[in-house]
Amino acid sequence: MTFFFNEDLLPLFFIFQSSSILSCRIIPELVTMKVEEKYSLLPLLLMYYSALLHAGFGVEGLSYDYTASVECLEKPHRPQYGGGMILNPELNDGLKGWSVFGDAKIEERVLRGNNFIVAHSRSLRNDSFSQKLYMYKDKLYTFSAWIQVSKGSAPVAAVFRTNGGVKYAGAVIPETGCWSMLKGGLTVEASGPADLYFESNDTSVEIWADSISLQPFTKGEWNTHQHQSVKKIRKTKVKLRAVDGGGNPVAGAEIAFRFAKRSFPFGAVISEEILHNTAFQKWFTDRFSVATFANEMKWYSNEKSPRVENYSVSDAMLQFCKQNGIAVRGHNILWDDPNFQPGWVKTLSPADLRSAVDRRINSVVGRYKGQVIAWDVVNENLHFSFFEDKLSANASGDAFQKTRRIDSKAVLFMNDFNTIEESGDAKSSPAMYLRKLGEIQAFLGTGAGPLGIGLEGHFGSAPNIPYVRSAIDTLAAKNLPIWVTEVDVKDMPDQAKHFEEILVEVHAHPGVKGIVTWGTWDPKGCYRMCLTDANFKNLATGDVLDKFLRMTKVGMTDVNGVFEASLFHGDYEVTVTHPTLMKSSIINTFKVAPSSPHASNQTTVLLVEVST
Repeated sequence: MTFFFNEDLLPLFFIFQSSSILSCRIIPELVTMKVEEKYSLLPLLLMYYSALLHAGFGVEGLSYDYTASVECLEKPHRPQYGGGMILNPELNDGLKGWSVFGDAKIEERVLRGNNFIVAHSRSLRNDSFSQKLYMYKDKLYTFSAWIQVSKGSAPVAAVFRTNGGVKYAGAVIPETGCWSMLKGGLTVEASGPADLYFESNDTSVEIWADSISLQPFTKGEWNTHQHQSVKKIRKTKVKLRAVDGGGNPVAGAEIAFRFAKRSFPFGAVISEEILHNTAFQKWFTDRFSVATFANEMKWYSNEKSPRVENYSVSDAMLQFCKQNGIAVRGHNILWDDPNFQPGWVKTLSPADLRSAVDRRINSVVGRYKGQVIAWDVVNENLHFSFFEDKLSANASGDAFQKTRRIDSKAVLFMNDFNTIEESGDAKSSPAMYLRKLGEIQAFLGTGAGPLGIGLEGHFGSAPNIPYVRSAIDTLAAKNLPIWVTEVDVKDMPDQAKHFEEILVEVHAHPGVKGIVTWGTWDPKGCYRMCLTDANFKNLATGDVLDKFLRMTKVGMTDVNGVFEASLFHGDYEVTVTHPTLMKSSIINTFKVAPSSPHASNQTTVLLVEVST
């Protein structure tokens, strides 16, 4: 911890002690039930078993398991939460609890001492195996399973047929010969019976599954997970002890902490309008440490005509950010959507397009290298493929490689939508995201430099919070920095509430290293969501943001002269007020940094002037 103080002041001592926060994860034994009755009674018994867990006869206060695997393993791991609601999750009791879904045939098999269930002779994508459950609308469910296919590789999804319709929990791209983890999550709109099953568009493959788990959490438990994670990864416990010159405790000193600068990067989109509006400038700089330019650094803005470049606006915006200590994300170098190319680019021959792309990369990256913290290199290359179709399947990898040669330090991001927003979007599932990222990494080879995972976060409906968490779990297994880069929520009932749910969830996730919102203010209208009106008075979404960013804390030292607080990492101003102070209050600054689990407690002494 860094601390600044005035050595000329007389000695009333305030001691700040920083200590690491340890977490404890306890998984109680789960309730199990043996089903000995006839097979025809199983659906009813399974739903009853699910209801018992929900009614409180199962686990209470269960910690969340953030782990996920992106490796293909010879044997699957044990089921998370012991399988949770799933009966016979490891298939150690034959096919009890499992039944045919559709027209598939199912059987139990054993390989290398491992039991698993198989659906074969499939003719439709949802021909598989199923288990009947009872699900509640007020619960949040996390799901996982280990999947394999009989040949090649093919996407496989976990699906729930509920009273509110079909819900996709997650998907994976398993291979033959090894097991891949599918992790997902869901909520349901109405309580009632549900069917869990699996599907794959490739009906020629058998679907194998093992270590299947479905764990319900109450909203209170889910919120506890968030609070525990934030406390562990975003905060440090600070202990303040006030003593006078004789070492006696000073009770009743008022201590006020105010965030001067947060360590966690939190940003928002800005447009050219910020250059001409001082009220917008103040509103923005009071809140954010990162900026993304809406359109001003995109190709169609910088080169409207071939070889006629204009960076005047983006230059001015970058200068504004520098003057105000705002970091900038470079957005974007190329965009794979054919609808967002400069008009003259769309008709180029492949050879001319390659030359134009090279010129674009050299121009924008060469101009701003060392001035941006990150680049969105080929935007939305999961949903679109303009450059792949025109140039080669390795067009994205080639753009990353050329960018890296020019800028060796900035983090190079993939950036796409619906990876956390929509569980049913097969193009951008976490598995598809990691497949594309893996192709780029393979093209780059060794010495690829820092890479990052960009998740846009444009929510067009109420967020599926368990799926958001599980998707980030899977992506975080790659150990690359994850940024949620363009968060907003479309205009709908409870828009502000949903915005808050998303911010709280992604900020609490250990894998997320930065957040940028895509709504501030624009006289032409925001994309989906504004935070403030034209007079820079907060809208409801802006109030949510300020509540999220508000990091002030006020307290009094107790009879032992002690005040404790768990503070977010960053720079603070601390104001000390006490009747014995010669001045009405004393203001000092200090930094709260992450505590190393192996570091000894840090102590800093603040000297403040007292009356005689």
